[in-house]
Amino acid sequence: MAYEMVIGFETHAELKTKSKIFDPCKAEFGGDPNTHVCPVCLGLPGTLPVLNKNSLDMALKVCVALDCDIPEVTVFDRKHYYYPDLPKNYQISQEYMPLGRGGGINIITQNGEKFIRMNNIHLEEDAGKAMHDTHGRIPITHVDLNRAGTTLLEIVSEPDLRSPEEAESFMKTMRSLLRYLDVCDCKMQEGSLRFELNISLRPQGSEQLGTKVEVKNVGSIRSVLRALDYEVRRQTEVLKDGGTLVQETRLWDDERGETRPMRSKEGAKDYRYFPEPDIPPLHVDRDHLKQIGSCLPELRDAKRKRYIEEYGLPEYDAAVLSEDRGVAGFFDSCCQANLNAAKTFSNWIMTHVLAELKDEDMEITDLKVTPPHLVELEKLVTGGTITNNIAKKLFRDMLADGEMPASLVEKKGLKQVSDEGAIGKTVDEVIAANPDPWSNFLGGKESALNFLVGQVMRKTRGQAQPDVVQKIFRDRAEKS
Repeated sequence: MAYEMVIGFETHAELKTKSKIFDPCKAEFGGDPNTHVCPVCLGLPGTLPVLNKNSLDMALKVCVALDCDIPEVTVFDRKHYYYPDLPKNYQISQEYMPLGRGGGINIITQNGEKFIRMNNIHLEEDAGKAMHDTHGRIPITHVDLNRAGTTLLEIVSEPDLRSPEEAESFMKTMRSLLRYLDVCDCKMQEGSLRFELNISLRPQGSEQLGTKVEVKNVGSIRSVLRALDYEVRRQTEVLKDGGTLVQETRLWDDERGETRPMRSKEGAKDYRYFPEPDIPPLHVDRDHLKQIGSCLPELRDAKRKRYIEEYGLPEYDAAVLSEDRGVAGFFDSCCQANLNAAKTFSNWIMTHVLAELKDEDMEITDLKVTPPHLVELEKLVTGGTITNNIAKKLFRDMLADGEMPASLVEKKGLKQVSDEGAIGKTVDEVIAANPDPWSNFLGGKESALNFLVGQVMRKTRGQAQPDVVQKIFRDRAEKS
């Protein structure tokens, strides 16, 4: 029997607020353990939470961008679940009246666009971090509460995804949206963006959902896809052997490449939710929502369409350049200086600039090459000052020290040579040194010309103008 995978995600995004969601402690990553804490996030008696307005506005921005239904009144709830790294022994979250319901997001697949629905979006406080040391004689767990109380936005999708390709596109699209909105830095290696995978199988063609398994502790998009592959194989084997899957939460072990049971999956009744008594119901002002909506940036899909329609880019180029807000901003800055060179800038960014951004933690703004560098480099090539090959070498120099290309050309004496007299002397030297290729070219073998031109370019360090070199060779051939 063939099975169909049914996939949904819980996206956990730590919002880029300076302080935590209910207290004034720093919300930044790092710091010595247990230094970003105060009586509120330590859960000391007599303390009261106060909602961070920036947390609320960032969360509402996401709700508006995803076209969610935002109620006029939203309520915080207490979730009673023992977190060893959350001192209050409960979590302030939202279950019954979250910030947003419905809405969705378009993902791009090989079969075109697909709309993925959202179930709900809610705010909650993040837990701290437990670090397990099992190398000593007695295993020890260290608890760092710096992260406890950080603003966490949870975006729960409907189970609308059906393949690893769609799952990968969803995660990248969601990460792109959060970056465009500037509400999360999305550094998965620091835990500021986490995807929890919900996966079940059902017989091909069936409309009934299978038993859902949730996979936690996944640290990268690549690891999510590995966990998905493992779970599909594991669940398929269980079903084909006549076994029964249980609804549970499993942990992903990246070293072993497998999931393992963590706990049986609880429902709302197990968490004993009730309205948070220390935070009154929150009224969401409609005029404030309109103001948030009017301040949204141009998002990925709109940029992609604009690049195709306004700049005449192929769909592939437009999709790559619009994926990341920083890359799109870099490209837009180049085009503002010279709109006619949009395709040239696209080629340079996709071929050379993006190749430098291999580290997921690296941003395009970390590079020493900026839009003005690329604009000036393009002018030098189209103006005939340098060749494309020299431009590629200059790009490496610019990456290293950030010097502008025109300055490098002057300093290194790299101006393109177009004087026929000077180039002609080098052509004659190449002909004398390579009689066989020259004879082959005279005999009509065009490929021999490429070799001869290459020799001239090598002797002139790439500074000879290629079309001038070809013209001189052909002139010499006509006179032979």
